[in-house]
Amino acid sequence: EVQLVESGGGLVQPGESLRLSCAASGFTFSNYDMSWVRQAPGKGLEWVSAISRGGGWTFDAGTVKGRFSVSRDNAGNPLYLQMNSLKTKDTAVDYCATIKSTPSSRWYQLFTVLGPPNKEYGYWGQGSQVSVSS
Repeated sequence: EVQLVESGGGLVQPGESLRLSCAASGFTFSNYDMSWVRQAPGKGLEWVSAISRGGGWTFDAGTVKGRFSVSRDNAGNPLYLQMNSLKTKDTAVDYCATIKSTPSSRWYQLFTVLGPPNKEYGYWGQGSQVSVSS
């Protein structure tokens, strides 16, 4: 059975940090480009970060660039999202999800290339709640 499990979320104050993890089983995780997607209360799905199969290419949404860092273990599993300088607007359920393989030449505008995140495509985890509040 294909399974992605996010962990590491919680309640923190603005300016603090969290590290999310995503552990996969049931498929060859290292063969997939991966992403983090979030959904704030009452909002739609929003791309956060993505990383290539080998970990050599990353792309971050403008809202998190410079604050969040996506990475993956040497074996490709698990996947991580280091979240620093958290803001209240980062409050959301964060999902890890596979994305379709994208040539390196298109990574400069990856999320535009991929289009809106959609749970009907790829494998998705159950989500991990990140709450940032003072």
